[in-house]
Amino acid sequence: MSRVQLALNVDNLDDAITFYTKLFGTGPAKVKPGYANFAIAEPPLKLVLLENPGHGGSLNHLGVEVGSSEAVHAEIARLTDEGMFTEEEIGTTCCFATQDKVWVTGPGGERWEVYTVLADAETFFAPDPQPVGSGNGECCSG
Repeated sequence: MSRVQLALNVDNLDDAITFYTKLFGTGPAKVKPGYANFAIAEPPLKLVLLENPGHGGSLNHLGVEVGSSEAVHAEIARLTDEGMFTEEEIGTTCCFATQDKVWVTGPGGERWEVYTVLADAETFFAPDPQPVGSGNGECCSG
């Protein structure tokens, strides 16, 4: 299954969780300090909330969650064939999850990731991320 991801900066995580729980009629799938995500069935959406006081209401980044590492690698090949500059992060820890992902930047500077979650993690990001390829290793760099 694939679904679009929308990652928002919020001033107050608790207030945002309350609002989006009411808006989408479902509670968060994961809540950690400064972070929450919702796996919304209808419409298919992964909503990520990143507590970032003073920047509430702004876009952090966009993404597409895919079902497997193979799908991420297929997107890396496809995007590269399209001549797009990709930043690959394989086995990285970000947003309390171990992930394989690839980043591209749109013409307006908007950051998109195509990713899959491999496992839950206890930390928001790895202390010393080791990106593959030309990635910058920044977790959720939006």
